[in-house]
Amino acid sequence: MNYPSQSLIVVERPDPAIVLLRLNRPRQRNALSAALLGQLAHALRTARTDETVRCVVLTGDEHAFSAGADIKEMQQLGFEALNDPERQAAWDCIAAFPKPLIAAVRGVCLGGGLELAMLADILLVADDSMLAQPEITIGIMPGDGATQRLTRMVGKSLAMQMVLSGEPISAQQAMAAGLASEMLPATEVLARALAIARVISERAPIAARLAKESVLAAYETPLSAGLAIERRAIRYAFTTQDQKEGMAAFVQKRPAVFSGR
Repeated sequence: MNYPSQSLIVVERPDPAIVLLRLNRPRQRNALSAALLGQLAHALRTARTDETVRCVVLTGDEHAFSAGADIKEMQQLGFEALNDPERQAAWDCIAAFPKPLIAAVRGVCLGGGLELAMLADILLVADDSMLAQPEITIGIMPGDGATQRLTRMVGKSLAMQMVLSGEPISAQQAMAAGLASEMLPATEVLARALAIARVISERAPIAARLAKESVLAAYETPLSAGLAIERRAIRYAFTTQDQKEGMAAFVQKRPAVFSGR
């Protein structure tokens, strides 16, 4: 399937089963304009329907993952900049991406940039990263999910501190709080994200999708409902050809080759 690079999103295929998406507004520190979000959503829709893609890595550049929402758009349009139906549809598309998504963060990751990074299933940070929800410093508050997702990920106290003060936390603090799963030297974070993506791409893709859905259900449901979702998911996993291949390979002491069926 063709993945044309667009001006605001650079699309690469470092591996046949992996798509690498680079935010590409370097002069604006990858600020999330409506156009950029639209192009990102388009790239993810393409990856969603491409059966050869099993994992996506999202990154920025060496200076910034993203500095957040486009302030000029918000200054000109007010709340309608956030309330634009096409922009919201793009956010919803990103949030609903069903395949494993890894964010590799270097440099600044602020406001909407952090809200975007939190949509990833796995978040890796470089040791020089700075993460913040600074919206209150310009007289507003987070509006793309941070009050809910950040609180669920790091707990009430740290979320309140970040949202009410606008002050950043370091990569070390992000790791300690559970916001990121690994911290690495800046020059290694993307390579590590791609290495994890390669491991995931070798796993059974239906099982990976079901596992992702089940883990995310923990944020939306009480325990009993989440366990019911998990049980339905594993019941379905047992109906797949990949389940038969995985268990046969284990018994035969050979690597499994998963087809996604």
